[in-house]
Amino acid sequence: MFDTPKLGCRFYVTEQGNEPAREWLKALPVDVKKEIGSDILRVQWQWPVSKPLVDGLGRGLYEVRTKVERIQYRVLFCIVSDSMVLLHGFVKKARTEPDEIDLGRKRQKQIETEDAS
Repeated sequence: MFDTPKLGCRFYVTEQGNEPAREWLKALPVDVKKEIGSDILRVQWQWPVSKPLVDGLGRGLYEVRTKVERIQYRVLFCIVSDSMVLLHGFVKKARTEPDEIDLGRKRQKQIETEDAS
């Protein structure tokens, strides 16, 4: 029998059908995409995971933390029905990124509301 990851993985989808985290990832250089993808896969297989790979931001919002050539990339996610839902991705430029985290929380709330109905 084949092993399966502990978590599935899917992208947040807007009302217009866009997948902003997927679109952000696709626009990155190939080496960065591979590194972020590898980190997401590790989270799927090894959940629960803590720092330095994953940081909890409170209330069920998490970030996958990837560093490539001194640039820090973040993918915000939440867990819904045994799947990590990739909500938002960004390049970390400051110690705190309140606008980025607020956007992730907004999308998390939408996902959790949809899942509950």
